[in-house]
Amino acid sequence: MTSPIPSQLRDRYRPDIDGLRAIAVALVVNFHAFPEAAPGGFVGVDVFFVISGFLITGIVARELSERQFSLIRFYNRRIRRIFPALVVVLAAVLTLGWLWMLPAAYEQLGADALASAAFSANIAQLLQSGYFDVEAARKPLLHLWSLGIEEQFYLVWPPLLMLAGRCRVALFWTAVTIGLGSFALNVALVDAKPVAAFYLPFTRAWELLAGAGLALAWTRFPQSERASNWRAACGLALIAIAAAVLDMHRSFPGWWAVLPVAGGALLLSAPTAWINRVVLSWRPMVWVGLISYPLYLWHWPLLVFAAMIKFAPLTLIECQLVVGASVLLAFGTTHFIERPLRFGGQAPFKLAALGAAMAVIAASAVIVVWAKGFDVRLPPEIRAMAEVRTQVSKWRVHQCLIDLATETGYAADCVDRDRRPLVMVWGDSTAGALMPGLREAQRTRNFGLAQFTASSCIPAVNADIPGVSNCRANNDRVLALARQLKPDIVLLHGTWEKHLDHVAETVAALKQQDGLRVVVLGPVPDWRRGLPDAVLRHYLLYRRLIPRRTNEGIRPNGYEDEMRSALTPKGAEFISARAALCNAEGCLTRVGEAASDIIASDRVHLTEKGSVFLIQAIIDRLLGERGTPATDALQ
Repeated sequence: MTSPIPSQLRDRYRPDIDGLRAIAVALVVNFHAFPEAAPGGFVGVDVFFVISGFLITGIVARELSERQFSLIRFYNRRIRRIFPALVVVLAAVLTLGWLWMLPAAYEQLGADALASAAFSANIAQLLQSGYFDVEAARKPLLHLWSLGIEEQFYLVWPPLLMLAGRCRVALFWTAVTIGLGSFALNVALVDAKPVAAFYLPFTRAWELLAGAGLALAWTRFPQSERASNWRAACGLALIAIAAAVLDMHRSFPGWWAVLPVAGGALLLSAPTAWINRVVLSWRPMVWVGLISYPLYLWHWPLLVFAAMIKFAPLTLIECQLVVGASVLLAFGTTHFIERPLRFGGQAPFKLAALGAAMAVIAASAVIVVWAKGFDVRLPPEIRAMAEVRTQVSKWRVHQCLIDLATETGYAADCVDRDRRPLVMVWGDSTAGALMPGLREAQRTRNFGLAQFTASSCIPAVNADIPGVSNCRANNDRVLALARQLKPDIVLLHGTWEKHLDHVAETVAALKQQDGLRVVVLGPVPDWRRGLPDAVLRHYLLYRRLIPRRTNEGIRPNGYEDEMRSALTPKGAEFISARAALCNAEGCLTRVGEAASDIIASDRVHLTEKGSVFLIQAIIDRLLGERGTPATDALQ
């Protein structure tokens, strides 16, 4: 077996690799802090994967060829590289969570911290949600999924290289074969199982193996200045194109990931290129690259907690300040924690100390989970109100409120077929949250209900809603059902910020039926981080229960007038939910003193009490002249 790297490059430090790390971490940090400016910045992680595969494979293959490789020594180096900064960041995050997170959220943070300590953060995130989900933006340890991928690669790849060497199998073709299989699995799953394709190590391994293949085939790449310059220019262009073209709505990784992976590999293959020697080896670039690992660890938790403490989205200047703080913390972590523990003597003692520190973090995380997020931190009434769960028992989930990722049809009993007037509810899950109030109204009013609601799918015909598979087809089906059932009233409700023109098409299509009233219920108040979090924040700031009405933590609603002007000319009647729930004193937070009296369980979903309150306020306008009292209400 021969070494994959020429002797003159084996032990030589390459500053351009740290420059490439700087590009990768800058892309990720900018994507998280300034997503509109860097919508494809998440590809920086893919560049990191290529770098890791290249460096690790080069080291292992060289030591195998020299018969000096030791798994114990390899994992010793990995622990001293990964653990110092990770332990500090996990400890800081658990501390900030204690101070500012609700018990349920803190319990989840404990589970995430335990998964991070156990090299399985990606698997934990896979079991929870997608990387681009709204709720994902509130998880301080979301970004550690990529570290989980790398750690799992480190556990499997070196032993595989050892086995291939002993069996006299070419290491390069081992990497190519496994890499092609991983890439094929990635392409096969990216549309059918996008979250799995994003987080699974099997669908990401090819990115690290691209770097591995480069290291194992190093001598096959001509290092002439012209060839190197071409490769480096193409590599930088591919990364730039990926960052500019991609966004969170693309199917990723899939074929798109070839852009940053190929770009990173081409740049790594050209150490003598002008871009590598001058641009990537520029001292400020190298400096950022040297702190890139702790910078990656620090920036996302700081952004999440800053927004959590402010209880509002961060401004541009605030994001810049947080990024600056992340750089300072990364510098301090590198120079005062990572380097002293990574280099120098007393390696056995340092290794034992790092292992013990990570064990303490894992044990602390287990205690946080076991203690249910330490709910004793809050008074019982605050704790109960702040932990109100989304109340879905009367939403008819999987029957009349369907998940379009796995369901396409509605149950037969979603329609009260023998009751008139018939009110057909059409919308997303916020429309489903109206059902408890509407069912309660049936006790005093004589009307029937038909419920056709789908998660995240607003009633906008001919619209493709990003991230919601089959929404367009679902709306076509519901429109056909409306023509078949001939309801007296169609109630449209959803999160309306976009696609108003398509909602107007929905109204126009419905109004083609003679005598049909189309009522559009405007959006409910949007609590920036959820009403339960508003309860917690008010208590932390003022040590008392949130007032019944408040203007704190509510997103401004600037599009009700736009909705009226867009939809009423098409024949819709507009009812303002905000007007029913808010007045000059603020928006309603609770209808009583008990925890069950809170009106919203998150940002926009009403609780049962909130649903009943809203429907009672609007039922007469909704039913109009058809709203006769129910027979049992007259007795």
